Amino acid sequence: MKYPPVQYHDYLQMDKILGSQTLRSEELGKKAHDEMLFIIVHQTYELWFKQMLFELDSVLEFFSQKTVDESLMGTAVSRLERIVEIQKFINGQIDVLETMTPLDFLEFRDFLYPASGFQSFQWRCLETKLGLKMDQRLSYNQQPFYKHLKPEQQKQITEVLQQPSLFDLIEKWLERTPFVQAEDFVFWKDYQRAVENLLESDKQVVNNNTRLSPEEKKRNLDQIDASLATFHALFSEEKYLGLQEQGYFRMSAKALHAALLIQLYREQPVLQMPFRMISALIDLDENMTQWRYRHSLMVHRMLGRKIGTGGSSGHEYLKAATDQHKIFTDFFNLTTFFIPRSQIPALPNQLKQRMGYHYLMDPKT
Repeated sequence: MKYPPVQYHDYLQMDKILGSQTLRSEELGKKAHDEMLFIIVHQTYELWFKQMLFELDSVLEFFSQKTVDESLMGTAVSRLERIVEIQKFINGQIDVLETMTPLDFLEFRDFLYPASGFQSFQWRCLETKLGLKMDQRLSYNQQPFYKHLKPEQQKQITEVLQQPSLFDLIEKWLERTPFVQAEDFVFWKDYQRAVENLLESDKQVVNNNTRLSPEEKKRNLDQIDASLATFHALFSEEKYLGLQEQGYFRMSAKALHAALLIQLYREQPVLQMPFRMISALIDLDENMTQWRYRHSLMVHRMLGRKIGTGGSSGHEYLKAATDQHKIFTDFFNLTTFFIPRSQIPALPNQLKQRMGYHYLMDPKT
C-alpha cells in the first residue's frame, strides 16, 4: 500500500454524523417520531449548502482576477452546473419532508422556538455571494437579515457583503467581451437595424391585412410600437439608465449587450462556453426560486397562516421572498429582446474566423 490504510467508517467520521441527531422532543419527555426526519432533512440541506459554497468560492476565485484564464472557463462552468444538479436534489427533499403531516409536525413544533430556517448562515452566504444585495431583501422583523444570526456569524456575513459577488464579477467579465464591435461590424447598430426592419415588416403585414377591422389594426399597430419602444430603451443610454432606476435592469448596458451577443451567436465556438455560463446562472437562479416557492407551499401546508417559529409571517414572507429575492433577472428579461434566428444579422466572415477554431498546420505534414 502506498499510503496508510483508512477505514470507511472512520474516513467519513460516521460516529459524529450519526450521533448528531438529538431529538429535542425526547429531551423534554414528549418524544415525537417525525422529529428525526425533520432534523436529518435539514442537516442534509446544510451539508449540500456547504458543497455549493465550496464550488461557488472556487468560481469566485477564478473571476476575481483581472482577466479570466480561458483554460479555467470549462472548470468554472462545470462547477456551476454541479451546483445546479445539487439544487435539483435538495428541491426533491421537500417531497420527503412532506411525508410528515401537519399534525405530525405540531407534535414537536412548539419545542423549536425561536429556531428558524431564516437563521441558516450558509444559505445567507450563498444568497450574498451570488449577488443578493441588502436593498433587494425583504425586511425581516424590522432588522437586517444578519441580526438573527449568531454574533460570530454576523461578523462573517458583513464581511461577505463587502466583497464582490458573482453577479458583480460576471458583470465585469461580460463588459470585457470582445467582438461586440469590430472594424466592419458594430453589433448593436446592426441588431437595432434588424429589429426595426422586422417590426416595420410586421406593420406592413397588419396594414395589408384586409380581414382586420380598423380597431384591430390599431390595437396590433400599438403593440408593435410598444415593442419598438422597449427595444429603443436598449439602444439609448439615457432610456436604459431610466430602466435601471426603475429596477428593470441591474447590469450595465455594456454587460447586457455582451450577454445578448453571446445568446444570439452561441453557435460560434468561442461563445459556446460563455453561453453555457449564462445558461448555468439562469438555471441556478431558477432553482433557487423554485426552492423558495416549494418551501413557502410546504409552510402553508404545514402551518396555514400561523406565524413562523422565527417570528416571521411564515408562508406570506416566504412567498414574497420568492418573487423578490432573484439575482440574475437580467438574463431572464433579456429574452424580451430576442428576434427570430432568420433575422439575426450575419457576422462578417473575418469575424467568424476569429470566433472559430483554426489550427495552423505545416503543409508538409
